[in-house]
Amino acid sequence: MQYKAVRGFKDILPHQVGTWNRAESEAKRIFGLFGFQEIRVPVIEKAELFARGIGQDTDIVSKEMYTFQDRKGTYVAMRPEATASVLRAYIEHKLYEVYPVQKLFTIGPMFRYERPQKGRSRQFHQINAEIIGDPGPKSDSELIFMVMWFFSCLGLRDLILNINSLGCPRCRGPFRAELKDYLKGYFAHLCPDCQRRMETNPLRVFDCKVETCHEAVKDAPSMPDFLCDNCTDHFETLTLYLKGLDIDFVVNPHLMRGLDYYTRTTFEVQTQELGAQNAIVGGGRYDGLIKELGGPDNPAIGFAIGTERIVELSGEHPTQGEKGPDIFLAPLGKEAEDKSFIWLQELRKGGLSCEMEYRSLGLKAQMRRADRLKARKVLIVGEDELTKGKGILRDMVSKEQRELPLDHVVDELIRLRE
Repeated sequence: MQYKAVRGFKDILPHQVGTWNRAESEAKRIFGLFGFQEIRVPVIEKAELFARGIGQDTDIVSKEMYTFQDRKGTYVAMRPEATASVLRAYIEHKLYEVYPVQKLFTIGPMFRYERPQKGRSRQFHQINAEIIGDPGPKSDSELIFMVMWFFSCLGLRDLILNINSLGCPRCRGPFRAELKDYLKGYFAHLCPDCQRRMETNPLRVFDCKVETCHEAVKDAPSMPDFLCDNCTDHFETLTLYLKGLDIDFVVNPHLMRGLDYYTRTTFEVQTQELGAQNAIVGGGRYDGLIKELGGPDNPAIGFAIGTERIVELSGEHPTQGEKGPDIFLAPLGKEAEDKSFIWLQELRKGGLSCEMEYRSLGLKAQMRRADRLKARKVLIVGEDELTKGKGILRDMVSKEQRELPLDHVVDELIRLRE
């Protein structure tokens, strides 16, 4: 029987890893400049955490979570998103006592049981960042500036930043009521999911990808018309900061987020190059979530980048292995093989990338292997070379050869690289 990966789960092959490493390394570099610290949270949490944080009636919790009972009967879930886990750690370890404003990021896999399609898998990866403890629009604009700069450093172009405000509970209540009344007139045009959402959380109808639902909300009431004075001031100040930072944006009054915890600022960056799954980052403010999860009443804002999507947009970047080793050792005869094996490990300790063939092969076969590996140099050592105390160092680019003393061959090869 031939085994294959589970449907919706994909391998990241060696020739693809370079692009992933580049995206993740660049995120760590840039986020570090803004004072963010990495946090690593478990893949599995108690299912109740996500039900309470994301919302019991969301599609993620009700349909898409990988949930099961462990051996003690506790319901646990593989994390469908990172924010709830990061905040659980923030509360559990009382990070708010260390410093009033925390900047945290995490990188890793998430899991949702949904129909696999282009741009969506059941195991997918995200780069998440959160600013916890500051309620003002400076944090909102800084987070947006940071993610747009990150995309620029990856060479991503022609991106569209959409922003909106979801208001606070005080101003969102009247908007929900108005929206619900509006949707009653379009009930027959809504998909079954949106007919249900209309009762539980009508804002989610804006997120639906079904064409009839999309058409139904084109003339729906917009949240900015219902903002209270504080939320209006917050949003207007955010737009002024973004303009001051030369960040282009579109105010999209129908931009909503699919999770219950969002308040005030929400944003999404879209591309025209990925078809229907065109969002590469989504985020927003969630000022009440920490308190909802049992922590202090601290505000927060964050985002989640879809790593698969930015990898697809970035193009391929070779991994270190594809660049080829610095040195390939080509020994001929048992004595040379034994010595070369010791040299191989010492050269690696000295910082050189090195390979050799462990089987006893002839010189031509070893040179073909060195060529396939794209080795920069080959050190040839046979019985004659051991007798003379000098190996042959061949440059695989220029094809030039010269003798190299074997007394201190490791030091000599390391010195040549320097």
